[in-house]
Amino acid sequence: MAYDDLRSLLRALERDGDLKRVKAEVDPHLEVGEIVDRVNKAGGPALLFENVKGSSMPLAMNVFGTDRRLLKALGLKSYSDISDKIGGLLRPELPQGFVGVREAFGKLGSMVHVPPKKVKSDDAPVQEVVLKGDEVDLDQLPALFTWPGDGGSFFNLGLTHTKHPETGIRNLGLYRLQRHDKRTIGMHWQIHKDSANHYQVAARRGERLPVAIAFGCPPAVTYASTAPLPGDIDEYLFAGFVQGKRIEMVDCRTVPLQVPAQAEVVIEGWLEPGEMLPEGPFGDHTGFYTPQEPFPALTIDCVTMRKRPLLQSIVVGRPPTEDGPLGRATERFFLPLLKIIVPDIVDYHLPEAGGFHNCAIVSIDKKYPKHAQKVMSAIWGAHMMSLTKLIVVVDSDCDVHDLHEVAWRALGNTDYARDLTVTEGPVDHLDHASYQQFWGGKAGIDATRKLPTEGYTRDGGWPEMVESDPETAAKVDRRWKEYGL
Repeated sequence: MAYDDLRSLLRALERDGDLKRVKAEVDPHLEVGEIVDRVNKAGGPALLFENVKGSSMPLAMNVFGTDRRLLKALGLKSYSDISDKIGGLLRPELPQGFVGVREAFGKLGSMVHVPPKKVKSDDAPVQEVVLKGDEVDLDQLPALFTWPGDGGSFFNLGLTHTKHPETGIRNLGLYRLQRHDKRTIGMHWQIHKDSANHYQVAARRGERLPVAIAFGCPPAVTYASTAPLPGDIDEYLFAGFVQGKRIEMVDCRTVPLQVPAQAEVVIEGWLEPGEMLPEGPFGDHTGFYTPQEPFPALTIDCVTMRKRPLLQSIVVGRPPTEDGPLGRATERFFLPLLKIIVPDIVDYHLPEAGGFHNCAIVSIDKKYPKHAQKVMSAIWGAHMMSLTKLIVVVDSDCDVHDLHEVAWRALGNTDYARDLTVTEGPVDHLDHASYQQFWGGKAGIDATRKLPTEGYTRDGGWPEMVESDPETAAKVDRRWKEYGL
């Protein structure tokens, strides 16, 4: 099973020699970010900064920076452990589309170890210390000023809790948080995020919106906050499924929300309708700065924490970063669910260099003319996959994770007059390449073998691929040591 809290994971990583304590004083203004970015790109260990300038709180960084550590945090041997479990819940009789996804997750709700359970405040470590009103001072929490052009200091791994003002459905999301002052946080809620919708509904009703932000959560909860779940599927249900154990929740002190009882720090507050402040710029996971824009400003009324808390954060920027393992986990976990929505898919890959959501490489067992184009259209209509800017469709004998193989097929073995589909549609709020915000151009490359029925009329049809003679290859395998190579 996954680790119940962050600190137990850190102890395990230290025993494995996969965590380094940094005792020297470090400055959260640029210095921490530079250190973490270098260590992450070198495949180095998790880091625990014990002496952060301006704060008495230790700072855990690069915790999920390798696939090995993320798998350990989630109690898995491989990412397929979860995708196989999800696949086992999906029956052929389930209807296709999002209804099928919801019914599949509905099955999870009947599993005793999955739904979150409520505990009393006395049993919640995160409420060992409670600060209210003027006692609140966000400057005591180590926020990071990571890149020279950033507009301020940010918390990059705060798990934001809201609920729909009308339905009461809870949402857990991961958004960057700019610290404006001792009691104010900027909420970077992009237009396609569920929490942004909750805020808009509350504003329309003339109501303020309660918000709780948890730091240093159990690893399965932190991962679940990044997962692209449909809006009416509870992230804590999914976290319990991943963790293999019910997540303990506690009522917040000043807002009608629940947070993980095993978290390190929680900040609580209310968003007033129309209360906005300039947020950003910010060096984002795209590798470019996102511009300054007005976003809701949250006033903090209460902070709860453990007696000796620590904070967890990440550094984002030009890939590879700590986003990588989290994105690869999502890619693998959600393959069975994507196959419900688009059953034609054999496998898919979301390259980290494409920011994961910008590019999808998909393999299919091609059966009819323009099958690849049908799959492209289905992906552009599938929940958050609608933001994909480039789709490359290859045959099922192509390993979608082998980018050299994919490039060979897509770059040199296509006729772009016929095999390139160009269209327009929604793009990520953070996308800087589109000529206007929120929508832009998209492309699909059909890199499959072409059929005579789709206009390929060359004599002899599509040629056979060059392959080694199987008998000779086996012979060379047997004699390889004899060659002295």
